[in-house]
This record gives sequence, structure tokens and C-alpha cells, in this order.
Amino acid sequence: MRSIHPWLEKYGEDHQHPTNQAIHLVCVPLIVWSVIALLWTVPVPTAFARPGAWAGAACFFALLFYWPRSRALGAGIFVAFALMLYGCHLFVAAFGMQALLYTAIAVFVLAWIGQFIGHRIEGRKPSFFTDLVYLLIGPAWTLSKLYRKLGWSY
Repeated sequence: MRSIHPWLEKYGEDHQHPTNQAIHLVCVPLIVWSVIALLWTVPVPTAFARPGAWAGAACFFALLFYWPRSRALGAGIFVAFALMLYGCHLFVAAFGMQALLYTAIAVFVLAWIGQFIGHRIEGRKPSFFTDLVYLLIGPAWTLSKLYRKLGWSY
């Protein structure tokens, strides 16, 4: 099982410019939330599961990637996923499923525009253009920056 550290180092090499880093620290969590929210809106047969089951399943499978590579980051991502899932539940209760869908689409599009602006400033292509696994590394890299700021090891 490959450690997460080489991926984080390589991802960090592609994200050196402070403006690009700042954009990523905002946009990556927004993209993660929007994907969870979009999956939340996928209908689930009521006999099978409750609304949000696809989002929960996706979070579970993502955790299967993070946990063996870094338990500390896996735990943090678990908490983030739980908060995002609960946020989707509250959003639907307050505004409805259609509002969640439209909000998630808007956030997804705007956050990706931000990401590409950041990479234009950086002068480097996004890491996932070389390996799609970097779509999973971005959230871990973002969380690792928070861990470093708090003095936590991962």
C-alpha cells in the first residue's frame, strides 16, 4: 500500500504559487462538497435506501483509499465527509432537493473555474491531467496544510 506522502509531495510541487494555493484551499473543499451534494440528489429507491445513499457510498469508498495511506488524514476526511453529508441533509430539509441540485452545480462550476484560474497563475497544468488519483489527493493535500498549521502529524 503506497503511503500518501509521495503523492502529497508531488501535488505540492504543482502548487507552489501562494495565490494558487489559496484558491485551492477554498475551491477543493467546495468541489468535494458539490460532488457529495450532486450524489445526494441522485434518486434512490425508497425500498433500497434513504436519500443521500449514493453520496454516503461514495464517501465510504473514498475513505477506503485514504485510511490505509494515512490514518490521521483519513480520520480528518471522515469528519469532513460527515459534516458535508449532514450539511446536505439540512440543506434538503430547509430548501428541497432541487435547490441542492442547482446549488451544487453552480458551486461545482465556479470552484473549477477558480481551480483553472489558479493553475493559469501557477503556469502548470492540474495534477490530475497526469494521473486521475490526484483528484483524491487534492482534498488530502488541503487537509494536510491545515494539519501542519495546527502542528498535527499525518
